[in-house]
Amino acid sequence: QVQLVESGGGLVQPGGSLRLSCAASGFTFRTNWMYWVRQAPGKGLEWVSGISTGGGITYYADSVKGRFTISRDNAKSTLYLQMNSLKSEDTAVYFCTKAIYYSRSLADFSSWGQGTQVTVSS
Repeated sequence: QVQLVESGGGLVQPGGSLRLSCAASGFTFRTNWMYWVRQAPGKGLEWVSGISTGGGITYYADSVKGRFTISRDNAKSTLYLQMNSLKSEDTAVYFCTKAIYYSRSLADFSSWGQGTQVTVSS
């Protein structure tokens, strides 16, 4: 079955960096667009970033553009999110998910991991 396992979260000070990973299995990773979505405390899910099947096309939410970088390693079936210049408003549970096409609609995404907590605080 499809499994998405996020890791790499933690507590970091404002201005710091973290690198999240998402290990995928149970489906053909290289044929899926991959995404990061987050949920801040008390708020709904927010689309963060997406990457094409080959990794050559990336998209970002305005709130993270210029600070976050999404990437993937198809040989390892792993998705990454490099997060720099972190702010308190980046505090959230971060999830990876997938779709066979580009979308920013949460309804189009199938399968979710358990998420990894990112807390930005001094």
